[in-house]
Amino acid sequence: MAEERPGTEPKRAEKKPRKRREKKPEQAPEIPAIGLLREELAREESRHDFRKRLWGIAMGLIVAAAVTALVATRLLVMIRINGNSMEPTLKQGEVIFLYRTKEIEAGDIVGFYYGGRVLLKRVVGVAGDQIEINQEGTVYVNGEQLDEPYLTEKRLGKCDIEFPCQVPEGMIFVLGDNRAVSVDSRIRGIGCVEENQIVGRAVFRAWPFHRMELMR
Repeated sequence: MAEERPGTEPKRAEKKPRKRREKKPEQAPEIPAIGLLREELAREESRHDFRKRLWGIAMGLIVAAAVTALVATRLLVMIRINGNSMEPTLKQGEVIFLYRTKEIEAGDIVGFYYGGRVLLKRVVGVAGDQIEINQEGTVYVNGEQLDEPYLTEKRLGKCDIEFPCQVPEGMIFVLGDNRAVSVDSRIRGIGCVEENQIVGRAVFRAWPFHRMELMR
């Protein structure tokens, strides 16, 4: 047996130092290519447009169903615009609905029978009103100038009646918005419109879709 020398300690096994694990640097999140972002954006816009179109179709069907129900009860009359006497408010080829009523106010657009067809004009005076139109086409009702934001041009137009004109009881005084060409109460042949001639008041523009709206 090997002898241990006095005063000496047995040698201990040397421990090898542990290697520290080096931390890998954190990688930055990968940024998608601009092309992928554009494709995703295009898909989102497409889905949005589809939902918008779907909503428009649904609303159109709801309105169509409501209008059909009202027409079936004979409360509404469908009119297709033929002519330009009410431009720019009503344009050639547009489709509107008249609500059958005799309760008419100044400012309303009404349909009335004349010469076997329905004419569309705007009411500017009711029973008892005094109407006057000067050479420049400015309309006065009971001495006050009428505010007409719907006009693009003031014109006296075709006129063979004398002013001031008093609107008789049970009648209305009507003018087209396109004063240069409209044939209306300024002409003796039409004059003031009797209540029993009135078909109804314009309440809804149904065509074209981009101009669909409720009307006064």
